[in-house]
Amino acid sequence: MHFLARLTRLFALLCVTAAVNGAALPYDPGADAHADVRDALRAAAQQHRAVLLVFGANWCEDCRALDKALKSGRNAALMAREFTVVKVDVGDFDRNLDIDAAYGDPIAKGIPAAVIVSPANAVLFATRTGELADARRMSETGIHDFFVRAAAAAKAAH
Repeated sequence: MHFLARLTRLFALLCVTAAVNGAALPYDPGADAHADVRDALRAAAQQHRAVLLVFGANWCEDCRALDKALKSGRNAALMAREFTVVKVDVGDFDRNLDIDAAYGDPIAKGIPAAVIVSPANAVLFATRTGELADARRMSETGIHDFFVRAAAAAKAAH
């Protein structure tokens, strides 16, 4: 029976891994985040909007949940209206840490983390206390309301 229990656990792990790998993952580990940020700043200046940097990793369930929520319904409309969005892959907290540091280390209290910057690259808003680190338990309305408040704070700071 012990062998059967281990085999069952292994099968469950493989099924979860396959499901995660089969879905489109939000963070591209091969992306040049520095170039992505530069391009977003340029585009934001032309479009007169802020840049939203979302720091996360594909292994992070909360990061995947936030990404999914931001791509649907009124959250997607809010993102399209207010921000030029850049996803910054932090890997196992070993990737793009210089970008994280440049914006005040928003990942210190967990991922996903978010920073809103002006087209001139000035920080207008940042998560500092892990506000999004439990995104999978936030409702779509909770995520929407969070980013509405963040956008308002960014506009007030600008």
